[in-house]
Amino acid sequence: MVAYALAIAAAVGVVALTALVYRMTGRGEDDRQPDGPSAGHAGAMLSALFLLVFAIAVIVPWTTADAARQNAQAESQAAVDAYWAAAALPGTAPGLVRAGLRDYVTFVVGDEWPAMEQGRMHPVGTERLDALRARIAAIATDDDDAKDAKDAVLDHVATVSAARSQRAADAAATPPSGLLILTILTGIVVIVFPFLAGARPRGMALAPLVAMAALLGFGTYLTWDISHVFAGPLAVGPDAFKAALQEFARIGGGV
Repeated sequence: MVAYALAIAAAVGVVALTALVYRMTGRGEDDRQPDGPSAGHAGAMLSALFLLVFAIAVIVPWTTADAARQNAQAESQAAVDAYWAAAALPGTAPGLVRAGLRDYVTFVVGDEWPAMEQGRMHPVGTERLDALRARIAAIATDDDDAKDAKDAVLDHVATVSAARSQRAADAAATPPSGLLILTILTGIVVIVFPFLAGARPRGMALAPLVAMAALLGFGTYLTWDISHVFAGPLAVGPDAFKAALQEFARIGGGV
């Protein structure tokens, strides 16, 4: 924060020093008009800065949500692959493993997703997945085929676990707080800039200014509303896991 303050102070100091030097040397002309070169240059730069910050504030959550959606698809697909591979396990292991996978995915859809809307994971989900991995690791194998089947299921569950860790990171991810603050500040400055430049709009001249302010306010609120991956207009839903449950039912005939 100190570094940011020093950078701002340095920039303001450059303007002040340049203005002083030009005044002392008698160069340039006084510029007091709202539509003069100083106001025009500052207005254009402020608008460009706002557009840049606003674009970043929208693109960062958008790309994060897209990555989270792909990761959820990868996690659910790994669960389906594990469900398929469990069929080759010996004895009663297939039913036990498949029941564990169904319980885990059902828990993610019904209990964990609402928690992720608050930016956190449900700790019970990790416990269930760890218990399932331990249950699979404890399966006794008497031949190479059974061992290969066990290893395949463990590999798929490991993929589920890795994707779950990434989902936890996605749930906690938000744009840098300074970015949202800068969006608000630049939006406010752009709105009040005509007044700062000395203009006093009256009558119908206020209409475009009011319209711009309304749109900037909406856009600024949007950047805050989409800042969480699993909540808001861009929220990633549990559709991939619901599809996995349907695939479980198709594969096992509802078993």
